Amino acid sequence: MKSIKALLAKPFAKYIQRKVSKWANNPVQTQEKVFQKLIKDAAHTAFGKDHDFGNIHSHADFAKRVPIRDYEALRPYVDKVVAGEKDILWKGQPLYFAKTSGTTSGAKYIPITKESMPTHVEAARNAILLYIAETGNTDFVDGKMIFLQGSPELQEKNGVKLGRLSGIVAHYVPGYLQKNRMPSWETNCIEDWETKVEAIVNETLHEKMAIISGIPSWVQMYFERIEARTGKKVGEVFPHFKLFIYGGVNFEPYCNKFENLIGRKVDSIELYPASEGFFAFQDKQDDKGMLLQLNAGIFYEFIKAEEFFDENPTRITIKDVEIGVNYVMIISSNAGLWAYNIGDTIEFTSTKPYKVIVSGRIKHFISAFGEHVIGKEVEQALHDALQQSGASINEFTVAPQINPEKGLPYHEWFIEFEKEPSDLEKFAEIIDVSLQQQNSYYFDLIDGKILQRLRITKIEKDGFQNYMKSIGKLGGQNKIPRLSNDRKIAELLTKHKKA
Repeated sequence: MKSIKALLAKPFAKYIQRKVSKWANNPVQTQEKVFQKLIKDAAHTAFGKDHDFGNIHSHADFAKRVPIRDYEALRPYVDKVVAGEKDILWKGQPLYFAKTSGTTSGAKYIPITKESMPTHVEAARNAILLYIAETGNTDFVDGKMIFLQGSPELQEKNGVKLGRLSGIVAHYVPGYLQKNRMPSWETNCIEDWETKVEAIVNETLHEKMAIISGIPSWVQMYFERIEARTGKKVGEVFPHFKLFIYGGVNFEPYCNKFENLIGRKVDSIELYPASEGFFAFQDKQDDKGMLLQLNAGIFYEFIKAEEFFDENPTRITIKDVEIGVNYVMIISSNAGLWAYNIGDTIEFTSTKPYKVIVSGRIKHFISAFGEHVIGKEVEQALHDALQQSGASINEFTVAPQINPEKGLPYHEWFIEFEKEPSDLEKFAEIIDVSLQQQNSYYFDLIDGKILQRLRITKIEKDGFQNYMKSIGKLGGQNKIPRLSNDRKIAELLTKHKKA
């Protein structure tokens, strides 16, 4: 017998699907409306006055007056907001600061406002509702759900609450889901990640888990602990587990490992949330592209990644993007971020409606020799090798080896295998050929005998976890960069080389 909640879920899901379709089918008008409202609402802020918002009527006006900034460039304004000043980047003061660890800036304080907070919550809710509308599956609605996240405990800074984004969002779980939600508040507040995962296993082991959500690498850790504790596959321990929701990294490299840990296939939904906004979510099971949130208080601009470091790169809006081009995504939002570079690169997979995949980070690439290899390319190459070899991995990263002891330079792949390929040389060759097919610069360097074929360095079991622990970044929202243009990570990982 289905509960009232499960019975009501279907009509509500259809209603939300119609609402989403309305703006998704009118993308240019939707974005223009968002743009005009943002400019109008922020005209009287310090930033709005400094950039003459009163005379901005079009995207061309905006691009002339508002330069692209990253966090460091926007920092003089953010520092005033953090100090408690009002009407700086947005009306009044923010509700929260999402604290993130920047690579160059130390701690970053990303404002979340009264207007921007609901968009984070709605997008997460809509992702699940559109899944229900598509599949008709409501079995999971009455089961327990878990999101592996940061601590919901918040601090305060000059009257504004401060915490990790996932911890802030934990305060907004709708009332009708509170009974289903796990782990307990106390467990969620545990800071040490390994202790926290053990506590989550203790709490969830005998529950009717239906939805499990989090960054794949940390969910994997949770699954491994369950298997170690019970000697059973996760799908057997949780027979009602039907839906895996994830974000933060590409799931493909983890796919084989997850299927093995679960013991069966489960549906999955990919999300694209960040402290700066909830940008997209997967709305169709047979389509990897994620629906770009055009109606969520965010105005998007795009710059071709290959032009990004030019002096005056061309800034385009949604109406001029092309499928398959690598773009840097620039956002302006009702959280008070203006022409802000979040650091991600994306590609459009569709323009009817507008759907994206995350292709990497503008700073995470290898171009030590002019090859400009990006995250999407290494993930695709690895996927090809895993498919053809039946191997599976736990984690990987890639760095250039510029000064080898002998021979030509090469790309060094650090891989922690779950199941090793029977022929490691052949495995490396498949990756290399795939990379050459995807990236003509890399092909030219191999063909011209400037680079030799990539090499694989095997990392011991839990080597990546131990590396993350050694730099104080185990758990939460922390992720291993797929690519580095230097050897900083590589040097530390070498300590965890498999003998």
